Amino acid sequence: MQQPTAAALKQSSSPAASQGLAFLALAAGAVALGVSPVLVRLADVGPFASAFWRAFLALPVLFVWMRLEDRSDPRRRGFTPAVLAAGVFFAGDLFFWHLSILNTTIANSTFLATTAPIWVVLVAWVWLRERISPWTLLGLALCVAGGGALVGESVQIDRARLVGDLYGAATGVFFGLYFHAVRIGRATHAAGRLTFLSTAVTALCLFAVALVLEPRLLPQTVQGWLALAALGMVTHAAGQGLLSVALGTLPTVFSSLVIFMEAVVAALFAWAALGESLSVMQMSGGLAIMLGIWVARPR
Repeated sequence: MQQPTAAALKQSSSPAASQGLAFLALAAGAVALGVSPVLVRLADVGPFASAFWRAFLALPVLFVWMRLEDRSDPRRRGFTPAVLAAGVFFAGDLFFWHLSILNTTIANSTFLATTAPIWVVLVAWVWLRERISPWTLLGLALCVAGGGALVGESVQIDRARLVGDLYGAATGVFFGLYFHAVRIGRATHAAGRLTFLSTAVTALCLFAVALVLEPRLLPQTVQGWLALAALGMVTHAAGQGLLSVALGTLPTVFSSLVIFMEAVVAALFAWAALGESLSVMQMSGGLAIMLGIWVARPR
């Protein structure tokens, strides 16, 4: 029997290796995104101003990444519809996220924001006509249940907060659409170029919002500037950048489920940095999320 050559072995193993690296990038991105609630709380500006600075301060880092990437990647396209949509959708995600925080409980807004994978699945199934496997649906159910358990003890149903809850639901819709826009954009753009261009659109949109809705844009303390710098470089440049890298390889639906890790990381950081306690239900929710990601993994 003919033995496989070394080149053939390398070629056969490359898809699995590529998916493994993409998953690591996605997990690292989820960790970077999970730090954002703590950093927003430490920044001494309003929510819309912090959202603007998050995108704007990431631009220099993303520009350097894009220029380095351009040396080896010939895809140097500009603002395509997918790139523009990704920037607008993420601006909408941050806008409605902060509106929900101002108009309902943090627990409600957090739980409703975690419904983004549901919208990713619906768009993939209804609009893009993609087949959704039963394993993916089971993983989604586990992740949503786990996300609910993380904040379930604090979720409140109150008609007075209905508008804020609707803002939270809108957050999930916009983040779900952002996933699909980035996945489509990665077909024509390298990760660094797509992230830089879409972030420029996001920053422009949020700057207009902050000018209208915020009394001041500049932080007044060194801690505030450091928190905003970390938001830009860690949460956005690293978090969104790694997400763009992963979406060039991994399925959109599965990638949206891995972002549930953001909620787990946020709870752990709140426990470590802010002294917030973790209940048995919250820890069970975190385990359910990790189990759901494992169940829905690409096969």
